[in-house]
Amino acid sequence: MPARTGAQYIQRLRERPPNLYMSGKKVKDPTEQPGLQGGINTMARLYDLQHDPKVGKEMTYQSPTTGDQVGLSFLTPRTHEDLDLRHRMMHNWARITCGMMGRTPDFLNVSLMSMAAAGDYFGENRPEFKKNIQDYYEMVREQDLVLTHTLVNMQRSRSGAATALDDSLDVALSVVKETDEGIVVSGARVLATLPIADEIAVYPARSHRLPTGAPGRTSFAFAIPCDTPGLKFQCREAFDLQRSSFDHPLGSRFEEMDALAFFDNVLVPWERVFLYGDPDMCNSMSLRTHQYLHSGHQVVTKNVVKCEFVLGLANLMVKTLGLDDAPHVHGMMAEIIENLEITKALLRAAEVDAELDEWGVMCPGDMQLMVARQMFIRMYPRMGEILHLLGSSSLMALPTEDDFGGELADDISRYLETDYMSARDRVKLFRLAWDTCCSAFGSRQILYERFFQGDRNRNVVLMNTRYDKEPMSQWVQDFLERE
Repeated sequence: MPARTGAQYIQRLRERPPNLYMSGKKVKDPTEQPGLQGGINTMARLYDLQHDPKVGKEMTYQSPTTGDQVGLSFLTPRTHEDLDLRHRMMHNWARITCGMMGRTPDFLNVSLMSMAAAGDYFGENRPEFKKNIQDYYEMVREQDLVLTHTLVNMQRSRSGAATALDDSLDVALSVVKETDEGIVVSGARVLATLPIADEIAVYPARSHRLPTGAPGRTSFAFAIPCDTPGLKFQCREAFDLQRSSFDHPLGSRFEEMDALAFFDNVLVPWERVFLYGDPDMCNSMSLRTHQYLHSGHQVVTKNVVKCEFVLGLANLMVKTLGLDDAPHVHGMMAEIIENLEITKALLRAAEVDAELDEWGVMCPGDMQLMVARQMFIRMYPRMGEILHLLGSSSLMALPTEDDFGGELADDISRYLETDYMSARDRVKLFRLAWDTCCSAFGSRQILYERFFQGDRNRNVVLMNTRYDKEPMSQWVQDFLERE
């Protein structure tokens, strides 16, 4: 089966809907559910881009199995040129969403690719697990499926952890039974963003570790369909408020939804199990397979696009308000430019310094991606603040699209016009700014970027642990000892 179209994605979602719950009720058909339709339609647009005459060639490659054209995010990169091809593909998808959807399918496609390429690692746990992960990757690639994932166990308390990285186990997702058919799991995981997916992958996060001595029943990696019996998704309140794209230009299009995943005696067939019973292997999976490098490549590519979007938006706001010559505005605009260029430079450095790993996969540079992701935790909230400061009162009391056809339309058109823009265009622009930094959707974006890259306190432990500081220390020591 070649790369899917948007209609095919929607059709499968309609035929095999995930077990979603919103506002106390089960969702019968997510493709018709208010609050989900905008995100589903955007996902469909991403898939349609694979068949676009202008850019379709940048979105797919020939399957080594069937010869069909399949999504380029599944490509196993062997050269720097392969990484460049993948970069362009991911950039094209990120432009569609303005960088506002963190769970576009390429995020998990590249992760799954790296796991399959490192199949021997999974085989160290049990020989059949190598075949399981490689067969699963091939199935997802050839069917062009959408994956979500959930990595972190719920916590009753954050106190008393053995280390800053250890995950708590008191309410952890666990194996409750083994059968001839597979393992049976119960418990909860957070966070399952994009539950409007075909499949869900479950494995440990790089920044959350199972503590030393964790029982084998809490140690696993697997993937199952989102409509598996016993698997339920509790969705948060939708930030797509069913308003027009004029009133809520981002929320109406890019609501990817966040959910809790509840597993109630869910059967995971053995052929869908990739690791089991070994906490150390689960904790080491991301590092040993270099999954985090490939997902990081996608994330930082998306972050570049998000910076570009904020810069373009801020520039239009400045022009509309006639603030081009204000010194304090220059300073704020320079901050956004610095964020963009630093993120671009780190991404490019990671690609230039890419090397083949032990599995024969070309991996982007580790530390450059880690620094880029760590810095974005501070960059994005600050860019939201800059939009607040640039917009100030212009972000408040904004009319809606309907108001331009109402009784005060003439007053709105007269008084909200600027020297540079009509009232309607001004309101449309500042409603976009509002939806970027002030609305429920915009606030969720800021919260997401604060923690999606990983908790900063956990990240600094990882960075200090992994960064080789000794060569610099030795250089200083040699200088001290010089006569």
